Amino acid sequence: MVSDAATGGPCGPAADPAAQAYLRDYATMLYALPFPSLVIDHRWDVLIANSAYDSLFQGVRPHPTAMPRHNFLRFVLFHPDAASVLAEHETSWCLPLLAQFSSAVDTHGQDRCLQAIRRDIAADPLMNAAYQQGLPHWIEAVGAHALDHDGAVRPLHHPDHEHGRTTCRIITETPSALAELGLTRLTLVVRDTGAPAPRRGTPHLRIV
Repeated sequence: MVSDAATGGPCGPAADPAAQAYLRDYATMLYALPFPSLVIDHRWDVLIANSAYDSLFQGVRPHPTAMPRHNFLRFVLFHPDAASVLAEHETSWCLPLLAQFSSAVDTHGQDRCLQAIRRDIAADPLMNAAYQQGLPHWIEAVGAHALDHDGAVRPLHHPDHEHGRTTCRIITETPSALAELGLTRLTLVVRDTGAPAPRRGTPHLRIV
């Protein structure tokens, strides 16, 4: 499903008809994937998300500003149910996203949607302390990896009992057509804890 933000809402990119057609076809592709996958802009507004993504967060309660279908960053930081799905919530999810948010503010400091998120962080004493005091120490300890989701393995409480407490590897992709629109795709490759380990050499990867 392509969200209203993709059509040029208050905080979404204004896209031409060709871009809209591309995003609709991209959404069709995402819906064929078994793993939670979403397309976001630099504000973490969710423009496309597939049914596996919806299933992952099916149990979260309504929230006026922090639903996972609207803005992934706001969901992680401000939704009271986020920790029920995103395990080790503070260290594995909040701090990495705060690091990326800090980088986005450095690049897009005048963006009013990012400014609104910053005001909401400032209004939460614990979150503001994490942002201003804890984050610099964490970035220094983690290093450059703090600003890159790609390849990170993070814990989950999956609502599907076949998975339960598990992990996911985050894969980020920005093909050229998405890059022109300022968009990025995140896919959470969820580990199937009930499946046997693959045999050595399966699947086969060939690098030419």
